[in-house]
Amino acid sequence: MERRDKTNYYLDLAEVVAQRGTCFRRHFGAVIVKNDEVISTGYVGAPRGRKNCTDLGFCIREKMNIPRGERYELCRSVHAEANAIISAPRDKMIGSTLYLVGNEVTSGEYIENAVCCSMCKRLVINAGIETVIVRDNKSEYRTISVNEWIDNDESLEGTFGY
Repeated sequence: MERRDKTNYYLDLAEVVAQRGTCFRRHFGAVIVKNDEVISTGYVGAPRGRKNCTDLGFCIREKMNIPRGERYELCRSVHAEANAIISAPRDKMIGSTLYLVGNEVTSGEYIENAVCCSMCKRLVINAGIETVIVRDNKSEYRTISVNEWIDNDESLEGTFGY
């Protein structure tokens, strides 16, 4: 039996974490790893104590036909990356890798060209995370150097979406 490579192993963990998501649109899972040790995990869901969209039976952004990547201030959820970051001590995140997987809720398919939103990019930068690896399909992924987000600041251009 062939052993799963380490990168896909951590992406598989992120995919399992994503299954806890409570968003009607997309399920994302994030796993932060440093020195081959899982530091933290996170999935998309409302802040502790608040009702999730799945509890309410609707998504306000969906009701308002808001496109992907826009008007996050209306979303009830905390993103997977943010939840993983707030659950980890910063000293353990410095130089770490964040593994990210996103699936469409309706089809279960991987989210095409998934990447952290602009708000989560800022959190990843400040957390000291060095690399983000995003799953494109069951065995292929992209590796992003967080320094690219520092050097190529899309917020200066007013770019929407992700």
